[in-house]
Order: sequence, then structure tokens, then C-alpha cells
Amino acid sequence: MNHAYDVFDDRCPTRMVLDRLADKWALLVLDRLQGGPVRFNHLRRDIRGLSQKILSQTLKRLERDGLVKRTVHPTVPVSVDYALTPLGQTLTDTVAAFAHWAELNMDAVLAAQAAYDSAITG
Repeated sequence: MNHAYDVFDDRCPTRMVLDRLADKWALLVLDRLQGGPVRFNHLRRDIRGLSQKILSQTLKRLERDGLVKRTVHPTVPVSVDYALTPLGQTLTDTVAAFAHWAELNMDAVLAAQAAYDSAITG
């Protein structure tokens, strides 16, 4: 298969996208937006441990990459929600599989880590 970009080339711009998608906060935000538009504070409550500053930075990067759309509603007070763009929606299966793989396989990972650590210190 011949592609215009080569992820193995250190100068390839795809590295920036891979870096963004490898970020745990970006994955969790993208996964949470899978169900439809969500307000900023709702995202912050749902993704425990995510600060307001990091959430804001993550959303701005995802919006810049064309994966998330920010919508301002002219209410009093103004409300803002975030949703996946059509491009962002192309990632939903991949993001969900990756994020939830960790949940499904955490016991095996912890066991592997314990065995490794035991062999190193034993």
C-alpha cells in the first residue's frame, strides 16, 4: 500500500496526530463525546482527575485538528458544548476499543508487571 505520508519518517506530520491520539485525556474526551454533544463542565465531572486547564487545552487541540466542534448557545448564561465532527466520528470504534481494552485487560497487565518486577528483584 502506497501512502502520501509515512508514519515511520520522523519528519512526517502524521506524528503530530499520533501524539495527540496517544494522549490519555484526548482518548477519554473523544470516547465520552461518542454519545453526542456534552457541555464542558459535564466533561470535567465525567472524566475524574482532569483539570479545567487540561480539559480546555485538550478540547482546543482536538478542535484545531478537526475532531471536535465547539458550539456556543446564545443563552443566559452562555452555554457551550462539544461534539465529534464527522472526522472525529471516524475514530469512535478505534478510540473505544483502545480505551476499553485497558479496562478489560488490566488484571493481566498488573499480573505481568508483578511477574516482571519479581523476576528483576528476585
